[in-house]
Amino acid sequence: MTSALRPAPATARPRRRGPGIRGRDGIAGWLFTAPILIVLGLFLVLPILLAAWVSVSNWNGLGSPFSSGVKFVGGDNYSALLAKPGLAQTDFGTSLRNNAWYVVLVVPVQTAISLFLAVLVNRRILTGRGVFRTAFYFPSVTSSVAITVIFLFLFSASGAVNGVVQALGGSGTGWFTETRGVVRVILEALGVHAPSGTGFLGLTWFDWVSGPSPAMLVFIIMAIFTTSGTFMLIYLAALQQIAQDIEEATLVDGANAWQRFWYVTLPMLRPTTFTVVTLGLIGTWQIFDQIYVGSKGGPAKTTLTPAFLSYSQSFINNAWGRGAAIAFILFAIIVVFTIIQRALLGERDRTPRRRRTRG
Repeated sequence: MTSALRPAPATARPRRRGPGIRGRDGIAGWLFTAPILIVLGLFLVLPILLAAWVSVSNWNGLGSPFSSGVKFVGGDNYSALLAKPGLAQTDFGTSLRNNAWYVVLVVPVQTAISLFLAVLVNRRILTGRGVFRTAFYFPSVTSSVAITVIFLFLFSASGAVNGVVQALGGSGTGWFTETRGVVRVILEALGVHAPSGTGFLGLTWFDWVSGPSPAMLVFIIMAIFTTSGTFMLIYLAALQQIAQDIEEATLVDGANAWQRFWYVTLPMLRPTTFTVVTLGLIGTWQIFDQIYVGSKGGPAKTTLTPAFLSYSQSFINNAWGRGAAIAFILFAIIVVFTIIQRALLGERDRTPRRRRTRG
């Protein structure tokens, strides 16, 4: 009787394998991806780890960064830039101020111009669209060094820009001699002078809002001129993906050209705008070659940027730890700005959630 009352032993159910790659397929996958993983590890991951070690050490660029003479200094390189008053902090604050104005003026203007150019060359009634596309894109594929030399010639004291200004009755501008910001020049002309007081990173608040110098304005104009063509192609590709039925439906509804652009085209370009702004932020915060060729940070450090400051600290002053620290702070700034603009421009889930029904 007891044996009859015992429950029957449960039969072992066959285990279901997941949908992942198994067996020889997994080995083949690792073999195919191994070369690029090795390349990324050697030329991306290891240099980043080495730079992280250099940023917390006192390495002067001589010998190995892992030699016995190199000491771990912790956050001293970072505190010299962010916390301790001195020349290092003032130079870093000046570079951030200059680069911040560069970003604020370049990114919105180049985004708007590239969108305008894309809409213009996308019109079917425009004849010779291929010629205009090539002309607008040509500055983007030209060497940045060559473009910088041309702009230095145009904005020199005897250049074409000052020649046009003088022909119109002006006196011309010393683009690479004026050390004050353009906002400060305007305020001082109106009788507003710099107030006394402390500010941020070794600069007063009036220095932060004094605007870019005329020399930095030259680089701002040059950046807009050279990058708008690239972003125009990105917008143009997105515009050509918009279905023709949508435009025809808006025409049936009686929408004019501006309403079609503002309420239909622009919202559909939201992912593209996110990409353009992200690339613009990364590029503008990393400006180096134009400064290196054009001004070396002058006049009076009004065109100094964090990327050029990192280079000068490392290769000129042999302060490699401080130069690496500047590079990592710049990386953190780019990440923060990318997260902020992703929250503003990124795609959001607009699907309404279902309410739970009470039983």
